[in-house]
Amino acid sequence: MPEARPAAPEVLPRARPESLTDLFVSFTLLALQGFGGVLAVVQRELVEKKRWMTREEFVEEWAVAQIMPGPNVVNLALMIGGRYFGLRGALVGLAGMLVVPLLVVLALALVYAQFAGNPNVAGALRGMGAVAAGLITATGLKLVTALRKHPLGKPLVATFAIATFAGVALLRWPLAYVLLGLGGLACVLTWRRLGGMA
Repeated sequence: MPEARPAAPEVLPRARPESLTDLFVSFTLLALQGFGGVLAVVQRELVEKKRWMTREEFVEEWAVAQIMPGPNVVNLALMIGGRYFGLRGALVGLAGMLVVPLLVVLALALVYAQFAGNPNVAGALRGMGAVAAGLITATGLKLVTALRKHPLGKPLVATFAIATFAGVALLRWPLAYVLLGLGGLACVLTWRRLGGMA
């Protein structure tokens, strides 16, 4: 009697935006939640809730979005929109990030101009800054697990992370130099580990 083969693991279909409207609404809601530190919101919405990206893909594409000119999350919206719907998707993703939030920001700017000198308002804004720093730190720690399979290996990845933190936070090097220097070196080493052009 032939031995029964184990059933192949079920492959779930990859989640993706259902339409351009879904893309626009999703990025609009995402942008409206991004007070102070949008990284935490973006990661939770795109990776954990909508599952449009894996953690590994998010880390890779966020890195690309960071080295491009302009706001990181806007670059990411362009990339995701372009991936699923081409140029129309890129433009709709961009519109979702900018149109409604722009109207909200203009309204808040008008209100802020009336109360900018109020010490209570200044204290509230400083408090928001502390929360934003905590959100970014928590998201960074959550994404560390996505680096376990990185071609450079854990020790070298940790070395780059520590060197980047030291360069930006302690030595106050310009972010562009850190990105070009350490980021470029990490890219070259990763490329060589992956076999170069072979």
